[in-house]
Amino acid sequence: MTLVVLGDLMVDVVTRISGPLARGSDTPAEIAVRGGGSGANVAAWAAWLGTPVVFGCRVGDDERGRAAVAELRGVDVRAAVDPARPTGTCVVLVERGGERTMLPDAGANDGPLPDVEPGDHLHVVGYALVREGPRASALAAIERARAAGVTVSVDPSSWALLRPGAIPPVDLLLANADEAARLDGGEMVVKLGPDGARWGEVRVPAEPVAVVDTTGAGDAFAAGFLTARLRGAGPREALTEGCRVAARAVAQVGARPEYD
Repeated sequence: MTLVVLGDLMVDVVTRISGPLARGSDTPAEIAVRGGGSGANVAAWAAWLGTPVVFGCRVGDDERGRAAVAELRGVDVRAAVDPARPTGTCVVLVERGGERTMLPDAGANDGPLPDVEPGDHLHVVGYALVREGPRASALAAIERARAAGVTVSVDPSSWALLRPGAIPPVDLLLANADEAARLDGGEMVVKLGPDGARWGEVRVPAEPVAVVDTTGAGDAFAAGFLTARLRGAGPREALTEGCRVAARAVAQVGARPEYD
């Protein structure tokens, strides 16, 4: 069973700050460059779980883009190359306790996505629907999947960027609590962070973990949840697997799986 993911690929500059920002002065920090982008993160975690995964994205014609594609281990990457825009970059500010704030420069992500066959399930990252550049191509991919009888899920990605009508009707929404409050109807899995996740009347707790960095936790959850569903899991088992993978993600720096 193949999972197809459409969405963004970014290079993350993860900045773990030591305390409140001293505006106009210096705040000591630990800085690491990691692979990022919500779509790429879902694809990476799904591949880490052993799921056959195809990832459609857009990168710049630059070394950052080539390196970012190459490091997606086990992922069949279908990357359109943008001749004008650079590969997307995101500065991620991580506070003590793991909460993150992102400052994204979409770069090449603000262009049309490549045509990719929908596989057995299509997962579309909301950034591809709330940005005008990739929106038409993302909507077309959803229409092709639904016409072929393939199930479709969408992660809204960012409550701050959501607007009415941005997310078309799909089989399942994977939203956090803030995003869920801004969406009307539809079948919805709600990610509750330290409180776990719920799908309708089914709710599971989060796994206990020492949180280091919450970047990509929702993407890891999506990969675990969708992988379980593709393997025939019911709601409780799928939610539990999503929470398990999310716990692994928040216990490390960066949004991608660490390989031994």
